[in-house]
Parts: sequence; structure tokens; C-alpha cells
Amino acid sequence: MLEVSPGVPGPSARGPAGRLSGAAGALLGCATALAGLVYFVAAGALLGAFLLWPRTRVPARGLLVAGARGLAEVERWRRTVFFGDRFPAHRASGRQVLRYLAARVFAGLLCAVVTALLGFGLVLAGLLAVGVARGTLGWGELPAQAALGSVLLFLDVQGLFSLAALDARLARECFGPDERELLRRRIGELAASRAAVVRAVDRERRRVERDLHDGVQQRLVALAMLLGRARRARDAGRADALLEQAHREAGEVLAELREVAWRVYPTALDSVGLREALGGVAERCPIPVRVAYEVSGELPSPVETAAYFVVSESVNNAAKHSGAEGIAVSVARRDGVLTVRVRDDGCGGADPDGGGLAGLRGRVAAIDGMLDVHSPAGGPTTVTAELPCV
Repeated sequence: MLEVSPGVPGPSARGPAGRLSGAAGALLGCATALAGLVYFVAAGALLGAFLLWPRTRVPARGLLVAGARGLAEVERWRRTVFFGDRFPAHRASGRQVLRYLAARVFAGLLCAVVTALLGFGLVLAGLLAVGVARGTLGWGELPAQAALGSVLLFLDVQGLFSLAALDARLARECFGPDERELLRRRIGELAASRAAVVRAVDRERRRVERDLHDGVQQRLVALAMLLGRARRARDAGRADALLEQAHREAGEVLAELREVAWRVYPTALDSVGLREALGGVAERCPIPVRVAYEVSGELPSPVETAAYFVVSESVNNAAKHSGAEGIAVSVARRDGVLTVRVRDDGCGGADPDGGGLAGLRGRVAAIDGMLDVHSPAGGPTTVTAELPCV
């Protein structure tokens, strides 16, 4: 669910090396714009008559678009290599490609003109410095020349930045999906997450019913039988022993009912918050659990609930199936995203598409989050959830 938006500078565009790469990409863009101009002139000369004649217009336009698409792929490569852009799978229409290439020719040639003016200005600045050193330029003329040069340099640099932004926007509009495609994808994601939530809720209901039927119900039957035996017992000592056993059984039934209720919804989230609720998960686990909680302030209720179930389900799975000797849980909020990570030192091999983890993935996707399960054979198993808090 997390994509790098096209036209947004990637890692290569940060730092001095990134700036040098961007400058090289801009200069290369001037050359590719010149190549695009040559292509349009040559194509216009060769295909102009065929484009005007209705019977040959379609095949001629196909040839024009095919060549323009090749040049557009060069521009895509340039944006990817020199600017670090990442474009999703999308094939632009012929009209989009022609419009993009025409705009790129204009922007690239204008960038070449502005770059040439910048170079010319630097040469003039050098000549001005030489004139001052030789005494051919008076000191009284220097402030006016410096002020004029500074203004022109500022306008030149701002023009280059504006043209760089235009280049990125043009690439985004051509190589990235349009608004209709983005809306279609979003609708598909929402439909998939809704179906996943429905499956998760149905799976949870079945598990609660199974826990009640196979666990609590059987214990209640055993408790009723103990009470019946105690009532029919003629020996007072025997009756007391049966009542004591029934009392222990009632306590165990209450503990199991409390556990089932916590799996449905942990009331501790409303009363003491996520941190204490996770502490309760650690206390109930039969193996040691270390919890690192680095969250300040309040969290949205759906995020708290999803984070709790990610930790609870992951810890329970590790305790039952992994053979782990220890579990580490970390919860931290950075830049509006709550990251929940559960790592055990067990044998690994967890199935990411299994019932419990699939239900977690649906619960996380319902709030536009992401769940990743890394569990190679031999371990360790790491479950990571990223939950947006905005």
C-alpha cells in the first residue's frame, strides 16, 4: 500500500551527490529535448502529408506515436536514474505521450537557454573580477554591476528551479496514473479491505463460538456435575471436597471467560490505555515478553485496537507454535505512523496467509495500514505493522 509517488525525488536526490546527479539529469534533459525537437521536425516533414490525408492518418499517427513513445521511455529512464523517481505500472495513451514530449521539448530547450544565460553570467562575472583586479573598472561602478548581476543570478536560479519542478510534474502526469486510474485503484483497495474485514469478523466469531463451546461450556457442565455430586454426597467430608473442587473449577471458568472476552475486545484499552493492555498480554504469556513502548500522547481508538490485536495475536501464535524462549515487542510512533513490531526467537516458518495472520492483515488494512510477516525456516519470526495515526 505504500508507494513512492512519481515525480518525488528519491534517495539519489538528497545530499551533494544527489544534487550533482540532478544537475547531470537536467543537462541531459536539454539534450533529449533537442532530440525531441529534431524528431518532431523530421516526423513533420516525412509524415505531415500522410497525417493530413484521412485515409493514411491513422497509420501515420501510429508511427508518430511509436517514435514519441521511444523518446518518452528515454525520459522515464532519465528521471529514474538521475532523480530517483519510481513510477507505478502505467501505460500512457498516445495523446498523453505526444503532449508530454511536446511540453518536454519546450521545457528542455528553455532550460538550455536559462543554463546558457547562467554560464554567460558567470563568464561576465569573471571578466568583471579581472577588470577590477587590473584597474580598468572603477570601484564606483562595482556596486551597481554587482547588484544587477545578483538580481539576474537570482532570477536565473529561480527559473532553473521552476523548470525542474515543471519537468517533474510533466513526468508525473505522463508516467503516473491519472485521477480516474487512481480512483479505480482506491476503490479496489477499499473493496478488498472491506471483504478482508468481513472475513476477519466472521473468523473471529467462529473462534469465539468454538472457545465457548469447547472450553467454557464443557467446564460449566463439569461444574454442574461436581455440584450435583456434592449435593448427593452423604459424607460431609466428601461433600466438602467436591465443593472445594467445584470452587476451583468456577474460578477457572471465570478466568477462561475473561480470556474469551479479552479476545473479543479488551476493555483495558478504554480504562487504562494501550500500554497497560500490552502489559497484560505480556503477563498472561507463558514465556518472557519484553515490551518497549515509545508513544507520547493519545492514539486514535481504531489504531489502539488494531495495535493491541497485532501484539496479542502475534504473541499467542509465538507461544503456541514457535517454541520461542523470548518475545520482544516494540511500539513507536514516528511521523504520524505507529509502528508495531513483534519478534520471537522461535523456529520460524509461520504462514503469512494463515487464519490468524490473515485476519490481522484485514484488520490492519481496514485503517489503511500495512502488515508484514517475515518468518524464514529456523527463525526468527518478525511481525511488523505500520498504522497511520492521522
